Amino acid sequence: MLKTLLLILITIFVPPIGVFLVAGCGIDLLINILLTLLGYFPGHIHAFYLLYVFYKRRDEARAGIYDARPAPGVYSQRVQNGGRRRRAVPVGVQGGGVVGVQQGYAAQQGYGTVG
Repeated sequence: MLKTLLLILITIFVPPIGVFLVAGCGIDLLINILLTLLGYFPGHIHAFYLLYVFYKRRDEARAGIYDARPAPGVYSQRVQNGGRRRRAVPVGVQGGGVVGVQQGYAAQQGYGTVG
């Protein structure tokens, strides 16, 4: 909780540093630096979007929810995985849905599905 608040404060003042701490040195950092140079608010929007995706994926992984779809506009694998080194891999697909998942992760239902 304290680390999250500190990261948010850092991101408020200097968005590229917050992106570097979450995504590392990669294309997301370069995009954020360019957006911050073009305008301070576009850099903030991008940085907070990356923080949102990172913490959402991290909390989903802790809850056992597996989401194989990549978040749009996020190029860092670290952010896509929520800070995890590896993502669970679907074992089998039956009728358009995930049947089983390795590493004990439960399958997430899609929107509008019942079951």
